[in-house]
Amino acid sequence: MKSRWVPFKKLSYRYAKTWISAVALSMCMACSSAKKMNPSPMMAQVPSPMQEHIREHGRIKETVQLGRKEILEGVLAEPVTLYLPPLANTLGELDLLIHFHGAPFVPIDAMYHLERPMALAVVQLGSGSSVYGRPFEDTKVFLDFIVAIRNKLSLQKIGKIYCSSFSAGYGAVRELLKSHFDELDGILLLDGLHTDYIPDKTRLADGGTLNTDKLSNFLKYAKAAVAGRKSLVITHSEIFPGTYASTTETSEWLLEQLKLPRNAVLKHGPVGMQQLAETKQGRFRVLAFAGNTAPDHVDHFHGMLEFLNMLFEEP
Repeated sequence: MKSRWVPFKKLSYRYAKTWISAVALSMCMACSSAKKMNPSPMMAQVPSPMQEHIREHGRIKETVQLGRKEILEGVLAEPVTLYLPPLANTLGELDLLIHFHGAPFVPIDAMYHLERPMALAVVQLGSGSSVYGRPFEDTKVFLDFIVAIRNKLSLQKIGKIYCSSFSAGYGAVRELLKSHFDELDGILLLDGLHTDYIPDKTRLADGGTLNTDKLSNFLKYAKAAVAGRKSLVITHSEIFPGTYASTTETSEWLLEQLKLPRNAVLKHGPVGMQQLAETKQGRFRVLAFAGNTAPDHVDHFHGMLEFLNMLFEEP
């Protein structure tokens, strides 16, 4: 498959330290075409006026892809977009990818170009990780959701189940890992794995610690991926929210617990991203990318196809 990476014109060799504002980070929601639900309380961020125009920020164009598209209603608070690529239309049994957060056309584009026929469900519930986690606190909801997807797509059977999430969508994955750990064969986290500081809003540099209770199931899953029983790919930027743990800090904690090193690299990534580090062991992979602005954050979502290919790679 041909690479869809977009070259960038200049490289930045410094890890930026400024903080991104909640307003800037929320720009990622501009790509959403789903209707919004009532706002949910979100963890505040420390404002930053930073702008960055160094790297390219390629974007997937919204186009109508061949295949079958359905809308599933009545299971979650918002309609769920379902998609079958052309290669999957005639198959009675398919693996399933459930994606949380972001405009459906991006994961649909990824699924269309993925050289692996799968069913896709895109869940778009709004802003904040709690919005995504709350529906699955009732463990029966996920089981009903899978059955509803199978029936809507007229599938005889759903095989392996994979989850991907962008930004706040990780809240759904965190909740699912509590009761459906064994049912998830692979997970892709696109610049979205956070936790709070203890004491609240006390940064590590100021003596705070991470609330690792919210990360414990991710660590358990990472260990299974290292052993080759699961597949886990984590990407992260350098965005520093300031009042709660960044994706850099949470991934760093995972690597420390696993006793795995960061391997420094400097190379192109999808849609003009600049990769700075990579760790790979078994079927577990962490990729660090430069940038702490809103476009850098959204890059991870639009680079989804390349990261999905990594999720399905054999060790």
